[in-house]
Amino acid sequence: MPSPDRTWLKQTGVVALGVVLAAAMVVLGVWQLDVYQRQGNNAAQRRAAAPPVALTAVAPPGGAVDDGYGRQVTFSGTYDPSLQVLVPGDAGFRVLTGLRQADGSVVPVVRGSTTATAPAPPSGPVTRTGVLLPSEETADSTDPLPDGQLGSVRLPTLAQTWPGPLVNGYVTLDPAGSTAEGLDPVTVDLPEGQGRLRNGAYALQWWVFAAFALGMGIRVARDLGRLEEREPELYA
Repeated sequence: MPSPDRTWLKQTGVVALGVVLAAAMVVLGVWQLDVYQRQGNNAAQRRAAAPPVALTAVAPPGGAVDDGYGRQVTFSGTYDPSLQVLVPGDAGFRVLTGLRQADGSVVPVVRGSTTATAPAPPSGPVTRTGVLLPSEETADSTDPLPDGQLGSVRLPTLAQTWPGPLVNGYVTLDPAGSTAEGLDPVTVDLPEGQGRLRNGAYALQWWVFAAFALGMGIRVARDLGRLEEREPELYA
């Protein structure tokens, strides 16, 4: 009959092997997830670098956006100076102004950023290019803000005070447009693109394997102890 120490060493070895295998599989899963995220980022960058499309083609007034978020769009209309607010941030203020298109719809436009007084928008018709973005998910600040400021570019908040119909998204001007309007360009946080679904599935698969390896190691170690108690003659 083996000594308890010998059985304990066997059990410890089995569990240790399961831990090592599980750790290796976790690392492989993290690597696959990183590949998935990098592919998504690359896809978003390629999308933003594609030739501009007409805003009206992807974002009809009051309708759903058809494959338009994260893309460069061109649009025309006239700014409404009464529809201008500042969105505070770490590097000053984003200047958000409503632009009315020929069909009567209003496009919220981040014209650029400033650390001083925001210049008035150009008068008369303009044609601009920028990146179409979805309504920001960040909630408006609970702290009171001065008049003429908003905590974030949230379309539901704008819809309460701006005349509609609003386009279902907002546009951040490209650097040339911001400079032309006397403002600093704004860095755009692109919507996350989709990486190859296969790599995302591989990451999940490796983590499932890791859990299985660890669970099997613990089960085999437990069974070794039970087997010794039931049939000690097998270990003679």
